[in-house]
Order: sequence, then structure tokens, then C-alpha cells
Amino acid sequence: MDPHLPQTVDAYLERIGAVRPARPDAPALRELQLRHLLTVPFENLSIHLGEDIVLEEEPLLDKIVAGRRGGFCYELNGAFAVLLRALGFRVTLLQARVHGDGGRLGIPYDHMALRVETDDGTGPWLADVGFGDHARHPLALADRTDQQDPGGVFRIAPVPAGGGEDFGDLDVLCDGEPRLRLDPRPRVPADFRAGAWYHRTSPDSHFTRAPVCSRCTDDGRITLTGRKLLTTAGAERRETPLESDDEVLAAYREHFGVHLDRLPVKSDLR
Repeated sequence: MDPHLPQTVDAYLERIGAVRPARPDAPALRELQLRHLLTVPFENLSIHLGEDIVLEEEPLLDKIVAGRRGGFCYELNGAFAVLLRALGFRVTLLQARVHGDGGRLGIPYDHMALRVETDDGTGPWLADVGFGDHARHPLALADRTDQQDPGGVFRIAPVPAGGGEDFGDLDVLCDGEPRLRLDPRPRVPADFRAGAWYHRTSPDSHFTRAPVCSRCTDDGRITLTGRKLLTTAGAERRETPLESDDEVLAAYREHFGVHLDRLPVKSDLR
């Protein structure tokens, strides 16, 4: 074990505004996920800043905790898994494919999610801090009924015959629409390298098309994409154009705590 991990865990908890839980139970997991979503942005800025993305424990923690940045799913859920394990939760990495337009599934290892077991006999839980606008609370992985969440009504359903049932795949639906196809088999971080490479280099990946930074708020969401700041609060939606580079950099600082010395721009593929 990294001898500095206990101090890093304390710094991670401070980063998300959470206290160290007394025990690794379901209420603690729920609070940690929510605090993470409210404070650590989902962002693809490294792709557009020419920064390396390394799916290993030390670089992930250094970026999110010491660097006070965010990341995309592999980074956010990868780091969150380290935090949860250090706090006594049992965590398994899961791979998922995202349902796109017309029901088309994304690539294998399109997304990383977490199976989390707690010590209070509940669960297992599907935890996820890396899917943007999604469930704010962990979902009961074995529950096949509707699950109410501030992000919508979720349901976890077995994939119909012929659609991946050999592996026990599960569809995660929100308000009746499929979002993720989850493979329940355990994975390790190295399994996700090809998916991360695809999303940082392919012209077919939406991550290479424009820089995005987004996080939950108490009553909605705030997103900076290019030079547009989008805020939602309940049913209200507001779009604010940002004219100058200084305005954009200030928005990163003010709304996401991200301090940049230059703008992320659409990158050359690499």
C-alpha cells in the first residue's frame, strides 16, 4: 500500500466536502457519491490541453485531489474506487456500453462503473460518478423494480434473449430509456485502456469534438462547453455566451474550481 494513501484519503474527503464515515455502509456510500458529483466535474479538458491520461492510482489521485481537476468516466470512477476501498468498501470495476441515438451501443469498455458492497447487508450497489447527468444516488444492483432518484426513475433490467444474456448483461434505464448496458464480470483498470485511447483520439468520439466541463448543482446542473455556459435549475434553462478568453477561464475557476493558464481547444487527434 502507498504509505501516503491515508493522507491522500483525508485530502480526497476534503476535496469533496465529506467527512470520514464511521463505517462503510449504504448511507455513507450515498453521501460520498452525492458529494463527489456536486464538487468534482465531469470534464474532457486533458484531451484538448494535450495532457496525458494515465489510468493508474497515483496519477488519478494526483489529478483529482492535488490538482483539483475532474476527468471522464475512467478517471472519476477509477479514483472513486480507490477512495471507497481505502474507506473499507468492497469495489469491483465493471465495463459498460452506452446506448446512443437509435439504440446503437457504443464500443466495449465505453464506460467504467462500480459495483460496491457495504458492511450493512444491503446492496450490492451500482455507484457511478462518471456519467454526467445520471443517478445522483447509488442504485440497488439486484433490484428489478423502479428506483426513484433526483435524476429520474431508474430501472435495472436483464438484457432480452439474444442481446448479451450469456454474460448476464443488464440494461440501466432512466425514465424508460436505456442508458447503459452493463457487463457484471469483474474488470481491472488495464482493461479500460483501449476504451480510453479510443475516446481521446477517435473522430467518432464525442470527447474529441469540443471541451466540456460539467457538474451537478443542488437543483440542477452547470456545464461549460466551448464558450457557452449552460445552467439548469429545475425546469429553467439558461445559456450564457462567453465572449473573451478571460471570461471562459474565469468561468472554469468560478463554477468548477479548475484553474487553467490557457484555453482547452479542439485537439489534433493523437
